[in-house]
Amino acid sequence: MVDRKPWLVFASHGVLILGVCIVAFPLYLAFIASTHTAAAVVQSPMPLLPGSHLWDNYKAALFGSGKLGSNTTVVHMMWVSFVVAMFITVGKIAISLLSAFAIVYFRFRFRMLCFWAIFITLMLPVEVRILPTYKVVADLGLLNSYAGLSLPLIASATATFLFRQFFLTVPDELAEAARIDGAGPLRFFKDILVPLSRTSIAALFVIQFIYGWNQYLWPLLMTTSEDMYPVVIGIKRMLAGGEAAVDWNIVMATALLAMVPPAIVVILMQKWFVKGLVDTEK
Repeated sequence: MVDRKPWLVFASHGVLILGVCIVAFPLYLAFIASTHTAAAVVQSPMPLLPGSHLWDNYKAALFGSGKLGSNTTVVHMMWVSFVVAMFITVGKIAISLLSAFAIVYFRFRFRMLCFWAIFITLMLPVEVRILPTYKVVADLGLLNSYAGLSLPLIASATATFLFRQFFLTVPDELAEAARIDGAGPLRFFKDILVPLSRTSIAALFVIQFIYGWNQYLWPLLMTTSEDMYPVVIGIKRMLAGGEAAVDWNIVMATALLAMVPPAIVVILMQKWFVKGLVDTEK
């Protein structure tokens, strides 16, 4: 039994509390700024207690337009981000499941070569292949579209590798039993492999949703129409250049609103997310 010394418990809790404070303090400042007027935010020193303009600022952030650097609303930007994130997440999981299933359970020539070709793409992030990808998307006429924002990002070598490693741990007896019962490959995949992979799917869903929601570089190149701005691009557009004044209270309110959907996904799927990362039971 581990001997827990009081001073060690106190020190460990102190380190944890200090870490939480360091992480949470910028969020606290953003929230405080979102409750004051723009003039109060830029004054020195900045107020550290909530103001009385919370509702007005968040209403302006959600439904205001024009002065926010765009003619569209933050609500619409968040909808664009949500659609793109869901498309990327579902697409990555579906394609990775099918590709891992084919690599593990089908015997064909150059099977391992195909796997390693997929795996090597981990060394080619979007930033490396962004110019040829943009050329292809532009030639197909997919600029300023949900398909153009999502399709180039739905392939995932990481997810394929994780599902392949999981499928390799599934006992061969399950496949034999399914074959004896007359189940075809797709029936075996749908009724056995997918249910067994639900924890891994949940963990990847959280990771990929946040990945899709926070996309910045690709939407920056893909979108020239304000109707297709995701919320991350919208926040950048609010930061006016030159000598124009920035409504930091609205910007901070928008930044906090942009954090809500990923936070909801993490909170709702926290149990499955942790289980998918640490569960070794097959």
